[in-house]
Amino acid sequence: MATTGNGSHGSRGPLAGVRVVELAGIGPGPFAAMLLADLGADVVRVDRPGGAGLGIEPAGDLTNRNKRSVLVDLKAATGPDTVLDLAERADVLIEGYRPGVAERLGVGPDACLARNPQLVYGRMTGWGQDGPLAERAGHDIAYIAVTGALSMIGTAGEPPVVPANLLGDYAGGSLYLVVGILAALQHARTPGGSGQVVDAAIVDGTAHLTMMIHGMLQAGGWQDRRGSNLLDGGCPFYGSYETADGAHMAVGPLEKRFYAEFTELLGIAETAPDRGDLARWDELRALVAARFRTRTRAEWTEVFDGSDACVAPVLSLREAPHHPHLAARSTFVEHGGLTQPAPAPRFSATPSSVHSGPALPGADTEAVAADWGVPALRTTRKDTTD
Repeated sequence: MATTGNGSHGSRGPLAGVRVVELAGIGPGPFAAMLLADLGADVVRVDRPGGAGLGIEPAGDLTNRNKRSVLVDLKAATGPDTVLDLAERADVLIEGYRPGVAERLGVGPDACLARNPQLVYGRMTGWGQDGPLAERAGHDIAYIAVTGALSMIGTAGEPPVVPANLLGDYAGGSLYLVVGILAALQHARTPGGSGQVVDAAIVDGTAHLTMMIHGMLQAGGWQDRRGSNLLDGGCPFYGSYETADGAHMAVGPLEKRFYAEFTELLGIAETAPDRGDLARWDELRALVAARFRTRTRAEWTEVFDGSDACVAPVLSLREAPHHPHLAARSTFVEHGGLTQPAPAPRFSATPSSVHSGPALPGADTEAVAADWGVPALRTTRKDTTD
């Protein structure tokens, strides 16, 4: 596991020179802003006095790495103008309020774009800016539920399995917001281009992620019920199996040549029923499960090491950084005593890195006031600390 960064703020990565204002929130908005910061953008997080009321202890909130923080009370008389001063000097602004809240606070897209017509105004919500549910509260599980994505995850006959908040908040939310911001930023920087609003709704992004499955469904290659298909655990050679020590191995040799290697190494090549006979899939699953229960995860890992059988140990979050492949690639790094995933993807000419730890609320107010030329930040900081 590599150690990276020197703790200083500076330009690095392909987005060096891009300025981003993040109005503090939780979940997908901060993660999207972190991605931009990892890519080299100067991300200034506008924290509210007293904190967000829900979240991780700031010193351990890794989604705030590579950022800087200022304190602004948007409900104070000078708060909105201070944020507008920042927006005037920024390329991107990110907010994750319910629809209409930013407008009521005086920092909505109209106000910001009036000050900076080239600004990309990114809006991160679950339900989107319009529609019957736009004003309603929600969380990842509800968003992925209505898009059909949750219905695919889990075992047939059992309730759907919740995939933490990775599928909705981060895949359907943060990543789509970042794609939208980068596309809008490109447009704003073309001759005749202008700023615009990016409406990134988790329901839209998550629905978009199911594109291939919808294609298979309409082509007759997917059954609309959980645990009945090639990629949802219905297939006996695409899933996970318990080992003798109560751990698990992940199995996925879909191609015939990989499957042949898998059955040979597992020791069932001569006894396994034809994998193409769907009526015998339960028999095949039972045979595979019985074999995996004869050895520990470490023993099976050694058996399949170096093969193309598409088998891997199921590791915990604490185990993952020590996997030989991930360690060799420095997929995880350590900064300030915190082990964390390294920035991704990787760039040959403009490499990115973890160069500063989680931004502490208000810690960078003086530096940002000077760097961005927003002296009102110093007054705002005094007002919030009196």
